[in-house]
Amino acid sequence: MEDYRLVADDVAAEIAAGSLRPGDRLPPQRAFARRRGIANSTAGRVYGELARRGLVVGEVGRGTFVRAAQPPPGPALAEPAAARIDLELNYPVAPGQPALLARGLGPMLRPDVLGAASQPLGAAGTPAAREAVARLLGRAGWRPEPARVLFAGNGRQAIAAAIAALVPPGERLGVEALSYPVVKALAHRLGVTPVPLAVDDEGLCPDALAAAHRGAPLRAVYLQPTLHNPLGITMGEARREEVARTIRELGVCAIEDTIWAFLHDSAPPPLTALAPDHAILIDSLSKRLAPGLTVGFAVAPARHAEQLAAALRSGAWTAARFALDATTRWMADGTVAAITEAKRADAAARQRIASEKLAGFAVRADPQAYYCWWELPDQWRADTFVAAAARRGIAVTPAASFVVGSRSAPSAVRLGLASPPMETLSYALEELARIARGTPEDAAED
Repeated sequence: MEDYRLVADDVAAEIAAGSLRPGDRLPPQRAFARRRGIANSTAGRVYGELARRGLVVGEVGRGTFVRAAQPPPGPALAEPAAARIDLELNYPVAPGQPALLARGLGPMLRPDVLGAASQPLGAAGTPAAREAVARLLGRAGWRPEPARVLFAGNGRQAIAAAIAALVPPGERLGVEALSYPVVKALAHRLGVTPVPLAVDDEGLCPDALAAAHRGAPLRAVYLQPTLHNPLGITMGEARREEVARTIRELGVCAIEDTIWAFLHDSAPPPLTALAPDHAILIDSLSKRLAPGLTVGFAVAPARHAEQLAAALRSGAWTAARFALDATTRWMADGTVAAITEAKRADAAARQRIASEKLAGFAVRADPQAYYCWWELPDQWRADTFVAAAARRGIAVTPAASFVVGSRSAPSAVRLGLASPPMETLSYALEELARIARGTPEDAAED
């Protein structure tokens, strides 16, 4: 039997050569299997591998399309090709940010400081780092105890460690029905079953959490109470209190992801403040600073601290000493605070552009977030819209990427606003609005 990865390599080569272009529809899997002389199950694995590589997008039974891709390098004097405009991933960088970070690194270059930064580090980090994180995370009259802070290399690793610590393989993890895609992948890799929980305009529904737990016990629940990704929802105080009361009554521990919450300057206290013995708060500097300059944080209750520290150690997810010392300096000297304010202003400006360019459409967004959720016009399905955008060199994320469980995905896309320059973002949103006002047939003829 031919290795599915070799078949995927062949298709990837066709995409790279331009034989298959952005927006082209691949044949149904059964037809693909017949043409290639492979089993239907192997065809399914080929399509899955292409999706994992980021080369295609789609849903089984609804069509699979080639994604927008970076143009191949050409001769130096050739006409520049239209670059891929990335509205999938959010990598916010504030104006002047590199210079601010460079100034903070100056003291790190002394031999004695570098010598200390070369030493090994445990999950508890350093006293200075714990104090700096406690100050950074404090809000609305709440501040974590420094002794409860543990460290990971980044936020994803902190989430993975929390799931590993709380949910044994084969057990169930409650997750909002639309959620951060990485959590689904982490759960599956850890042998954990993600259970979708209903959300409304306030966020996670406590009744849905209780009902799911009655059906079969949940060992933990992952949720994003502030600036939910992808929906942009922020829970009010009353709903937070209701959720906190529910997790206390059920004896379930919450994994509270606050990685985007820094953008919200007036959010209520976290769940961790309301149920300190039943919540692990996760945060990081990946969005405050940059994905390559980050450390992850976990604020853990005493009863879970050793489990979480053990998960961080066994997963090799603890923070590197140099990164921790550098980010501690940036937190202490005001660099992180200055960049945070700049990014809040930047996100608000980008949301104003989105509000203007997508006026009249069903767009859900918080004016302080770096993303928005677009419920498409009736003539569009998410996969066909993603393909039409790809033909114009614009990459957007279909709702299916965020769906937990087997329910059908809504006809919606998430737009990440942070990565392109402002002018490029404005152009891309105009193009997407033009596509949405037409039909799939119109887009196919462009």
